[in-house]
Amino acid sequence: MVSDGACRGDGRRVTTITTVSTVVPALPVQEHRLPLSNLDLVLPPIDVGVFFCYADPPGGSAAAVLKAALAKTLVAYYPLAGEVVANAAGEPELLCSGRGVDVAEASADGAELRDLRLGLPDESVEQLVPKKKAGVMSVQVTKFKCGGVVVGCTFDHRVCDAYSFNMFLVAWAAAASGGPAPPSPYFHRSFVAPRHPPAPHQCTGTLAERLFVPISRAAAPPATAAANRIYRVAAADVAALQSSAGPGRTKLESFTAHLWQLHARAASPRQRSCSMGVVVDGRTRLRRDGAMSAYFGNVLTIPYGAVATDSLRGMALADVAGDVHRWVAEAATGNHFRELVDWVEAQRPEPTVARAYLGRGYRGEDAMACVVSSGLRLPVGEVDFGWGRPAFASYHFPWPGGAGYVMPMPSVRGDGDWVVYVHAAPEVVEVMEAEPTVFRALESSYMFGPGEAPSGRLGI
Repeated sequence: MVSDGACRGDGRRVTTITTVSTVVPALPVQEHRLPLSNLDLVLPPIDVGVFFCYADPPGGSAAAVLKAALAKTLVAYYPLAGEVVANAAGEPELLCSGRGVDVAEASADGAELRDLRLGLPDESVEQLVPKKKAGVMSVQVTKFKCGGVVVGCTFDHRVCDAYSFNMFLVAWAAAASGGPAPPSPYFHRSFVAPRHPPAPHQCTGTLAERLFVPISRAAAPPATAAANRIYRVAAADVAALQSSAGPGRTKLESFTAHLWQLHARAASPRQRSCSMGVVVDGRTRLRRDGAMSAYFGNVLTIPYGAVATDSLRGMALADVAGDVHRWVAEAATGNHFRELVDWVEAQRPEPTVARAYLGRGYRGEDAMACVVSSGLRLPVGEVDFGWGRPAFASYHFPWPGGAGYVMPMPSVRGDGDWVVYVHAAPEVVEVMEAEPTVFRALESSYMFGPGEAPSGRLGI
C-alpha cells in the first residue's frame, strides 16, 4: 500500500509513505479477551506518540531489522498486537487476536535530519509519528537523505501508560540489538482489582470523587486553541527552580510550580482561576516490594489544584511549590489508588474522566488549565536497536482535552538537561518564550551537533 504522503499547508509533499505492512507476533496468539482494569477505564480513547531520531544507523534496511525484532517482542507484549473492542456492557476491552502492528516505511523527500525543526512539531513531528488507523499500536520508520532514521510509534493510552510502553521499547531494542531480554511483562489485574463491589454511597466524599467525575456529570471542556512546541531546559535552570522552591521539593514539583505561575500570567480576565494537575504513577504506592514493576497497563491518578489567578501571580515560588507538593502527596498513596479502583467500580459501566483534563476550576468555572506528566523515565539510552543511542527523542501528544499538556523528559545527552513537550494555549507559549530562562529554543546543533543551519525549505 502506497500513500501520497504528508503535505505542508502550501501543498508541497514532505514525507512519502512507500510501504505499509502488518507485523504479527512470531508465535501464534490464542485469541482471547483481556478486560481493561478500572484504572485503564479512567483514560479516554486517546493515542500517544513517541519518536526517536538516529543520526547514523548502519547500511541496510533499518525497517527490516525493526520489523523482525518487533515480531519477536510481540510474543510477550501480545496486547499491543490486538484490538480494543466493546464488551456486552459497552465498555472497552482488549481482544488479543494477534492482528499485528501496522508498520509504515517512509522517505523524507531529500531532506536531512539536520533539517528537522523539531521545536515546531506541527511542522515536523506530525509527519513522523503515525496516525493509528487500527489496532492498539502503529509504527512509522522514516529514512532521510543523510542516512538518518526516525522511528515513530503511536499507542492507545487505554491499553497502557508511558511506564508500560517504556518496558516494551526496551524489550524491542534488546531484540533488535541481540542484547539480553528484559523481564517479561505481566497483565494480571489482581493488583488493581476492586476490594469488594462497593455501593455508590461508600465512595462519596473520597479523594477519588474529587479528582474524577462520571461523563454524564462532566461539563464540556471549553473550546480552546493550542500550540505545540518542544523546548530544551538546561540542567542549571532546573536546579535553580528547585533551589527557589525550597527544601524538600522535587525537580518536578519545582518545575510544575513555575509552569503554574506562567499559566497564571497568560490567563485572560475571564479565567479567574488557574488549574494545574500532575500525573502520578501508583505502582510503588500499591506495592512497595516491587511486585508491580513489570505490570503492563495504566496505574495512574491525576491530582490537581486550582488557585485564583490574581493570587497565583503574586505568590512566591516556594509557596506555589508547597501547594503542588501538598496535593500530589495526598494522591500518592496506596489507599487513594485502592479507593479509586473501588470508585470506578461503583460507576461502571458509565465512563469517567479526570477533572484535571476538563479545563475547569474547583467550582466548574473556566480556568487556564494544564496537566504535567513526567516522562523523565523515558529510557533514551536503552532504546538502541543496534546502531547506538538516539540523537534525539521525545513524546508527541497533541491531545483534545480542555487543559494543556506538558511532558518533561531527559535529554539524550545525559547531562541533566530536559526536553519538554508542550501542548498549550498560544498565549501560554508566548509567555514561555518571552522569559529569559527555562524554556529555550531547540536548535539543530543541540540535537545533531555543529553543522549547517536548518534550511527550513521543507518545513521540517
